[in-house]
Amino acid sequence: MTELGLYLSRKSINRSEVSRKTGISKTRLSELTNNPNTKLRVDELYLVSLAIDVDPCEVMKEICKDLKLEN
Repeated sequence: MTELGLYLSRKSINRSEVSRKTGISKTRLSELTNNPNTKLRVDELYLVSLAIDVDPCEVMKEICKDLKLEN
């Protein structure tokens, strides 16, 4: 499961409803939440954030929490 998938699960978000509200297909949303090799586009992140009524920055910080700058 991806960080986005974990985030949506923790918040008990209905993925079918997110798909309906955003226009992101259920197949694509499934890939975004289950396949770590699938790249999340910024427009998809923004639409999902709007659909779940959460600040996009909060979602981004949560799903990117493990990213660090190289020294």
